[in-house]
Amino acid sequence: MSVSVKKLGGRAFLAFPEMRNLLLSELVGRFGYGKFSDSATIEGRTFIQKNAVWYGDLLYCPDFDEVVSPELKGENPYWASSTMLSPFEVSFDSIGDAAKALKEIQRNWAPYQYQFFRRAALIQDKLPHINLKVRKFPCEIPNTPMGLYTLVGEKKMIASAETTSPLPAGRIQFEEDHENPPSRAYLKIQESLSLAHTFFGVDLPKEGDKCFEAGACPGGWTYVLRLLGADVFAVDRAPLADSLMNDSHVKFLAHDAFTLTPDYIEENFGKLDWLFSDVICYPERLLEWIRMWIDSGKVRNIICTIKMQGEIDWKLIGEFASIPDSRIVHLNYNKHELTIVRCRCPCGA
Repeated sequence: MSVSVKKLGGRAFLAFPEMRNLLLSELVGRFGYGKFSDSATIEGRTFIQKNAVWYGDLLYCPDFDEVVSPELKGENPYWASSTMLSPFEVSFDSIGDAAKALKEIQRNWAPYQYQFFRRAALIQDKLPHINLKVRKFPCEIPNTPMGLYTLVGEKKMIASAETTSPLPAGRIQFEEDHENPPSRAYLKIQESLSLAHTFFGVDLPKEGDKCFEAGACPGGWTYVLRLLGADVFAVDRAPLADSLMNDSHVKFLAHDAFTLTPDYIEENFGKLDWLFSDVICYPERLLEWIRMWIDSGKVRNIICTIKMQGEIDWKLIGEFASIPDSRIVHLNYNKHELTIVRCRCPCGA
């Protein structure tokens, strides 16, 4: 066997599909890593950082820790589905050699494939089994280390045993129902609820739980909450799908949800377990609304989509991230948006 393993510096960021420009925008705007050439749009700009190298959607930044400010060294880009935290290079003669080199480091490895697909599949076949298939919601996300590797040549790969996600290549995909949900947005709440359980250990909404959804039309999120058995107070100016409007466990109000106070919701619906919003609004208004609810002490669990308006205000996103007991994520099913997940256990810990 002939295998050479060489430790690399820096980090490597795997962009979500079709999100390379947003990853670059975050590296420049949030981390101060690299710069853009002058242009009116993100798509038209050229990213300039002489040491950074793209391998498909994987951006290897050997000097990342040297360039970014010390207070950001522990942070990772939201628009990276997974980050290689300790990348190394493996040169090998055979597929068996490649698999053996990875197995000697740890059990779980997932591929990112952008070339040499057949060779990558053969290597994966020789590694211990992991679930690379689409999943049926609800599902458990194993919170175990998940390495990441990619072939950068026929006999060379970049890999990292230490990554930022327990999911293969940092992504979860669910079996899709193309008939029953009122909108495809239902996939976002499935993913965010799964992550809430993984991050914070909270149970999914269940029978007897009370959920408030702001901007619920046409009802994709309410649909999932009802499948789980929860009662939903859905507020929007437009009605939900007929099947939900006729559901006795869905209370609908035609109104601007952001003008309703926590006291009003509790008096007219009961004490809440969950607060949800996927509504289009300015991030500043959403932040103010979330803070109002947290200050009220009338809800423990919050999941909201932060819709972006043009260039991202990273200082404002930092204010969302500073909310206690919360995580900011970019979901596999998000577009030009982020999601805040805030959960607290019943004991208040």
